[in-house]
Amino acid sequence: MEFHHVGMPTETQHEGETYLEAARLFVTDAAASPYKIEWLRFEPESPMPEQLKTMPHVAYVVQDMDAVLEGQDILIEPFEPMDGVKVAFILHDGAPVEFMTLTE
Repeated sequence: MEFHHVGMPTETQHEGETYLEAARLFVTDAAASPYKIEWLRFEPESPMPEQLKTMPHVAYVVQDMDAVLEGQDILIEPFEPMDGVKVAFILHDGAPVEFMTLTE
């Protein structure tokens, strides 16, 4: 497991946002931030869980998504928000944690 970024919900528009239509979410590229911050700006109609909309999350790159999800309190089942990236979210002591696999 390798640290990737911290996700921070915001209501402020940021330069370089990408829109994820299915999630009704604007997101920045954490790799473009010197501090590995990913800004998340949700539309009011976003179907994403409240914990993700209101709490910061920590993200890790993992090799085996199934293995790290086993026995966890899953907040969001694995999905592909963009080409080459598969993500899932769990709750750890009530806080969202993201796991990612990168295929490209």
